[in-house]
Amino acid sequence: MRCERLDVWKRACRLSIEVYKNFIDSKDFGFKDQITRSSLSVPSNIAEGMEKESNKEKIRFIEIAKSSTAELITQIYIGIEINYIEKSLGLKWTKELDEILKMLTGLKNNYIGENK
Repeated sequence: MRCERLDVWKRACRLSIEVYKNFIDSKDFGFKDQITRSSLSVPSNIAEGMEKESNKEKIRFIEIAKSSTAELITQIYIGIEINYIEKSLGLKWTKELDEILKMLTGLKNNYIGENK
């Protein structure tokens, strides 16, 4: 399946764009680099996984996307606490990431089911 057809990929892309736009003027290049890279990693790993031939490989990349999602949630909470991210925006992002995690779990379970 092409990644462009997946709602989870679309939502992860939109969130990554929001993160990039929010940090465009940030002078903390270390934090900016880390949070934007993890946000970019979520949809990128979904896309890469969907192009793999075997379900085992697809599942591996979905797991990587889930890990990047957890990393991004952590960075958002830290960003809120150090006043880099407005609390209401950060909580909106973490809520969206919770939904993305659920969708990734569902996608993974689909490929696990196909292996049986």
